[in-house]
Amino acid sequence: MYMKFRNLKNIREDRDIKQKEIAAMLNVSQNTYSQYETGVISLTAEVLIKLSDFYDVSIDYLLDRTDNPDRNI
Repeated sequence: MYMKFRNLKNIREDRDIKQKEIAAMLNVSQNTYSQYETGVISLTAEVLIKLSDFYDVSIDYLLDRTDNPDRNI
């Protein structure tokens, strides 16, 4: 069973960023990034940190553990 990350996809789409662009920032293929969003491939800590920094949101938000994107720093 795959775990889709709704917030991860929504934040990218809300900012009009293509999967290809995020994939390039992460130094992965577009297909790999697509599989991150759909949960086919597990997100690593390194990828989560990069995405959290890029979007300036919490990791919990990216993982759909909260609807609050604020970072608790």
